[in-house]
Amino acid sequence: MATTKVKALEATGSAFATFHHTVIERRELWADDVAIDIKYCGICHSDIAQVEGIDQVFHYPIVPGHEITGIVSAVGPAVTKYQVGDRVGVGCFVDSCGKCKYCRAGQEQFCEKGFVSVFNTPDYQGQITQGGYSQSLVVKEHFVLSIPDNLDLAAASPLLCAGITTYNPLKRYGVGPGSKVAVIGLGGLGHIAVQFAHQMGAEVTVLGHSASKQAEASKFGATGYEILREAADFDQLSNSYDFILNTVAVSLDLDQYLKLLRVNGIFCFVGLTMDEQKFNLFSLFNKQGTLTVSNVGGIALTQEMLDFAAAHQVLPQIEMIGIDDVPTAYQRILASDVHYRFVIDMSTLK
Repeated sequence: MATTKVKALEATGSAFATFHHTVIERRELWADDVAIDIKYCGICHSDIAQVEGIDQVFHYPIVPGHEITGIVSAVGPAVTKYQVGDRVGVGCFVDSCGKCKYCRAGQEQFCEKGFVSVFNTPDYQGQITQGGYSQSLVVKEHFVLSIPDNLDLAAASPLLCAGITTYNPLKRYGVGPGSKVAVIGLGGLGHIAVQFAHQMGAEVTVLGHSASKQAEASKFGATGYEILREAADFDQLSNSYDFILNTVAVSLDLDQYLKLLRVNGIFCFVGLTMDEQKFNLFSLFNKQGTLTVSNVGGIALTQEMLDFAAAHQVLPQIEMIGIDDVPTAYQRILASDVHYRFVIDMSTLK
């Protein structure tokens, strides 16, 4: 076993005060393994969701982090795609059965056996995975992603979760030239979704609740920016959009938003809330609309997304922090005080 330094959180204590530096063991290389020196790790709201539920999930220190980029430091003898020095990334999961119909179709996120998350999950050998707030990681070759040379390694980190989360539904529902797309919210997910939809050739409008981000929306490729506060604001946009992507994790008045769809339009959630969502069936019936939710994408689609991002310079806007800034960053995310994604410089983990 090899040891590596990490930033871990204990299962006890209030808020995020129990984050501390410690050392864990990583497995020795298996034949199809890739060892990675981690350079950057993004912070996702789902990291916080896992950490906040730690006492209900597992009872020992946890190492979060699933938006990982770095450099290959070693490879197993059966590895064919990567060599030492390659720029690589690791996203939400690090193993699946590889045999079920979903794995064979490149949709490992729906593995019938259950995919293995990059952290806080028992792997198939019974060991608990530990994530990217770490100096190094060992991952099966199949779950390692290539970061194109012209894609900034730090900015690429959020693409491993936020990027594929937004790219997947846009690609799956055929967004492209001639599509009129609306993105609800211009936050960590929304600002990436706008860039992807614009580069796919769609006409993109941001739906917000204030004018504070209108100028930035234009920089990301939006040609429209609508502020929705009252019923009349929705009425004037009735029948406007082929596809609406909701990136905010709050309850919405769905009947108001569904009236914005054109006939056969699609409303898709990627921002998720635990609150119950309610709507009138006739809000969909009158448009023959579709209300759906999108998951992350499989490994092949995630690689496609990274290649697309590199070719079109779709870049998350990041705020770089040091490893000891993580507790403060968590609090700022909960307060919606980030512009637009935090990325940890892992060289600060000493």
